[in-house]
Amino acid sequence: MSATLEILAFAGSLRRASLNRRLVRTATEVAPAGMRIETFDLVGIPLFDQDVEDEGDPDTVRRFKAAIDGSDALFIASPEYNWGIPGVLKNAVDWASRPARESVLAGKPVAIAGATPGRGGTIHAQDQLRQVLRATGANVLPRPDLLLAGANDLFDDQRLVDEGSRRRLERLLAALAEWTRTLACRD
Repeated sequence: MSATLEILAFAGSLRRASLNRRLVRTATEVAPAGMRIETFDLVGIPLFDQDVEDEGDPDTVRRFKAAIDGSDALFIASPEYNWGIPGVLKNAVDWASRPARESVLAGKPVAIAGATPGRGGTIHAQDQLRQVLRATGANVLPRPDLLLAGANDLFDDQRLVDEGSRRRLERLLAALAEWTRTLACRD
């Protein structure tokens, strides 16, 4: 691991104006010293199909897996749809989890967050995402949580502007850095 942590960040939403895309954008701005955050857009990742996989991963999937593999850790910001994770995010994790037990997610440190206009703060989606990632062998950061409820009031049209929420995001990213270095020392 280099002195600068390489973090791959992506939102579990395809909507251009998504609050969670704005959360990812803000993470790139408030990353602590010694952390560089690159983003990946899940647009274009096809629905998982083992017949397609058997013929070889599509280009977008290869690029996604390579980006994960080249990172030290992941930061995922997800909305909540019907008390769960969006299909686009589950689909991306399914592709990245292949081949089983040898995937680019195995052992990868991950921090998760979410923003929603509703009152639940994406708690159900984050619980589901933790379960799904645990099944892949990823190492999900247990604390702190970043559950942004009533998020329409916390963002402008580009980024998270609420100062208290920005500080919470900064603490989450600092914890991810510490978690990533701790796990690297165990290897």
